[in-house]
Amino acid sequence: MDVFSGFHGHVLAAVQQLKHDGIVPKDANVDGITLESPKDSSHGDLATNAAMVLAKPAKLPPRALAERIVPLLASDPFIEKVEIAGPGFINMTLKQSFWPSVCRMVLEQGDSFGRSAIGKGEAVNVEYVSANPTGPMHVGHCRGAVFGDALANLLAFAGYDVTREYYVNDAGAQVDVLARSAFLRYREALGEDIGEIPEGLYPGDYLKPVGEKLASNHGRDLLDMPEAEWLPPVRNLALTAMLGMIEDDLAQLDIRHDVFFSERSMTDGKDEVGDTIADLTSKGLVYEGRLPPPKGKVDEDWEDRIQLLFRASEFGDDQDRPLVKADGTYTYFAADIAYHYDKFRRGFRSMIDVWGADHSGHIKRMQSALKALTDGQADLDVKICQLVRLFRAGEPVKMSKRAGTFVTLRDVVDEVGAGPVRFMMLYRKNDAPLDFDFAKVTEQSRDNPVFYVQYAHARASSVQRNVTEAFPNLALEGEQLALADLDRLTDEGDLALIRRIAQFPRIVEAAAEAHEPHRIAFYLYDLAGDFHGLWNRGKDLPQLRFIHQTDRELTRARVALVVATQRVLALGLGILGVHALQELH
Repeated sequence: MDVFSGFHGHVLAAVQQLKHDGIVPKDANVDGITLESPKDSSHGDLATNAAMVLAKPAKLPPRALAERIVPLLASDPFIEKVEIAGPGFINMTLKQSFWPSVCRMVLEQGDSFGRSAIGKGEAVNVEYVSANPTGPMHVGHCRGAVFGDALANLLAFAGYDVTREYYVNDAGAQVDVLARSAFLRYREALGEDIGEIPEGLYPGDYLKPVGEKLASNHGRDLLDMPEAEWLPPVRNLALTAMLGMIEDDLAQLDIRHDVFFSERSMTDGKDEVGDTIADLTSKGLVYEGRLPPPKGKVDEDWEDRIQLLFRASEFGDDQDRPLVKADGTYTYFAADIAYHYDKFRRGFRSMIDVWGADHSGHIKRMQSALKALTDGQADLDVKICQLVRLFRAGEPVKMSKRAGTFVTLRDVVDEVGAGPVRFMMLYRKNDAPLDFDFAKVTEQSRDNPVFYVQYAHARASSVQRNVTEAFPNLALEGEQLALADLDRLTDEGDLALIRRIAQFPRIVEAAAEAHEPHRIAFYLYDLAGDFHGLWNRGKDLPQLRFIHQTDRELTRARVALVVATQRVLALGLGILGVHALQELH
């Protein structure tokens, strides 16, 4: 049960009664009616805009219509008070006796609490990371990887059928550069002094094992071949090695994809890209023309020649976009169109791409092409992850020992752990820059959100261990604790914590619909704050302590609240992909 959904149904029932009574037209649209928590808790527990939405079709002032709705809502046995506020909002205060039922519900439902069916099993493709397979993951990839994985978790929790996908850019010039870089390391493995790595090749030591593998497999045979002959086998082995390294890097963050889709597969023995361009041409969206020179900046897509262009400007892009390069190969854009069209043919009508900040200019053209190809049947939401700046105690961190030019994902995880990395990458909206300070994320204080939330979960475990010592036979299973006399939870701190717990299903649905997993991280911090606050109040008010040596039933009720809080903390951390800790060291 979602508290908001339940009372939203009550609001709609009241509206239905007004329709029956002829006060509101029977065909009045109720889709815009919402039920939210008031920003100011003194205004009540729930607020609806029903009178505001229906005032115009009812031909009544909003407050006048609200006066008709109020008595219908007040008939609910769990509603203490209904008031009209401002121009016509309706605020509801729930009876104190209602809130223990929320705590009981969490204990009874366990890991099912907060799960939603809003996804209705819809197939959603979430494509994230998709870095060029030319080296280890760097910290910028880390943010996109964590965001995409948490979003996939969130959507699955909300009832969607999620496929996690990685698009392997294995058909561009960068993989030939990778092969030449690996060949240099192959010569090094055979004993040659290769000197400084030439500019334009990848300098990292991570390619040394690839060179050694090539030497082991081929001996000196490759040295006698022209590049055209050794390039394919070297490229294949290097790609396999790099993808293996990428998967290992991502596994350090508990990230695993369902599908690795090869760009090369679309032109290897077939021509899906050409077929896609043909489909766009048949819709009148491709033509031969010349692009005007860019104004004020260099555009890598611009060439002063007649070329094949997609009418991107018809869909809001600032200019039309080329599909074929001067050498006859396809542009990245053409391949990306074909790739997303392939997703559509695989049955995905809903697609989410997680891109880096440097790709934001490609969003409109990609969405427009997919819209054109699918006649509007497919939806593409592109989430941009902004840059991550690394610091150590306020000082910038720039170099990696392993990669030589950047800080790798593994560098960060090895130093602070997967949990802190994941949580902190999500404790800021994806499209805002993020400063990650190694010292801050290991600091044990309220200023460190991941510690603050984990500490709440560990503290709840500590309470349960102490209760077991005081009352060895007290059952701490959820269903048993649900039988406790929860009506004894009457302190305002108790009720505030339960109110926060009650918001979890609503937060999950809102975050899933907006594709914003950071909302879960923010919520967990607030929930942890309420729990820590209640704990601290118990220092001064003995009746609020969780363990009462002379009152087993009060202890049972208070521990029930602790366990319910811990359940929700664990569920939220699970969505973020963070392991909940039983104790901190």
